[in-house]
Amino acid sequence: MGVCITGWAHSKFGKSTLGSAEELIASVAGAALVDAGIEAHDIDAIFLGAFNNGFGRQDFQASLVSLALPDLRHVPATRVENACATGSAAIHAGINAIEAARAKRVLVIGAEKMTSVSTAQVGDVLLSACYVDEEADVQGGFAGIFAQVASAYFQRYGNKSESLARIAAKNHANGVNNPYAHLQRDLGFEFCSQVSEKNPMVVDPLRRTDCSLISDGAAALVLTDSDIALEDGSKAVAFRAAEQVNDFLPISRRSHTSFEGAKMAWEKAFEGANAAISDLSLVETHDCFTIAELLQYEAMGLAEEGRGHRIIDDGISAIDGALPVNPSGGLKAKGHPIGATGVSQHVMAAMQLVGDAGDMQVPNAELAGVFNMGGLAVANYVSILERLR
Repeated sequence: MGVCITGWAHSKFGKSTLGSAEELIASVAGAALVDAGIEAHDIDAIFLGAFNNGFGRQDFQASLVSLALPDLRHVPATRVENACATGSAAIHAGINAIEAARAKRVLVIGAEKMTSVSTAQVGDVLLSACYVDEEADVQGGFAGIFAQVASAYFQRYGNKSESLARIAAKNHANGVNNPYAHLQRDLGFEFCSQVSEKNPMVVDPLRRTDCSLISDGAAALVLTDSDIALEDGSKAVAFRAAEQVNDFLPISRRSHTSFEGAKMAWEKAFEGANAAISDLSLVETHDCFTIAELLQYEAMGLAEEGRGHRIIDDGISAIDGALPVNPSGGLKAKGHPIGATGVSQHVMAAMQLVGDAGDMQVPNAELAGVFNMGGLAVANYVSILERLR
């Protein structure tokens, strides 16, 4: 039994005029069903990805979906959380329900309202996804944690600040063409590479342009048993692989210069999909910080350890390169509403595969990779998607 994505919806990311997570959920729930060509009574289960943990007072958010679509009142609804990989965790829960024959069609939603609290409060909420006993007092919060990774990497392999600036510039240039992106502005390499009043050092060596944005947003998709998807004639984007690999939570127990769990997740996904990195048409990856994208080039097998900079420096990951990475603009430009991110990445990849990505479109896209991680490469999710119809 296989699983397909048969419909989706995506809100604009950024500082939303919608005042709550409930409103964000409502903005995509019904639209995803319409896109899939089904009614609420066709849904057998709901999985909602939301981190929350203090972004808003309302928790128990899976129960909010039926307020938007009353016909879902009695459908089992479950909230899923796995740090910044919350959206992918919700997708995996949906896949598992279908593969276990507990459901035929599943509605998956990822949503987060982050801007209702101050920037300082956002930092405190996100730090709960680190190993608090050792890392909660790191200067700069999660930016400080990734700055430690960047510093260790630079010490071992040389200063790659220019390569990080190229990653930022690439993703912001791509984001110009994404109508859902938080920041649709081409910042350029020169701006991203220079420390300035508008691009200050957040935590050395990471500048503001090396860090993803605090965003509100929601995305939704419908998962359908493949046999049903092919029978009913709807568009169908299949999972050739969907893998999760975890790693230790404390950074002190792991390498500072490689994402070992991410590498294992990619290897398992390629094995399950009977594919290689050279078969992919594009990748949507988790660039919460630019150093993360650079290390992910190495984890996915584009480069050996310490050589990830070559992928951006040589234009391999550019929109017109051998393997476009983050043609959507990634988390850097699109934004990073925690619970929505993994679902958004899958929607962006599915749009590419059905040729519905507009000005973001990668020509002749046939096979897409998606990487979403929780924490510092602790919960690592890889999907490999292909179009069936």
